[in-house]
Amino acid sequence: MIIVPVKEGENIERALKKFKRKFDKTGTTRELRDRKTFEKPSVRRRMAIKKAIYVQQMQLRDE
Repeated sequence: MIIVPVKEGENIERALKKFKRKFDKTGTTRELRDRKTFEKPSVRRRMAIKKAIYVQQMQLRDE
């Protein structure tokens, strides 16, 4: 459970912003998206390898 202490006279929008930041850090929305559809482990591995190759190419291009 996320608790955001609101100080006396603090703007409610600022407290809402703090709540959203804490919520994003927990990774709840990402986990829900991942659980929405099943992905085979072989497909997951293949995508991870493709991403690693892409990142490596981008790093080499920057150098």
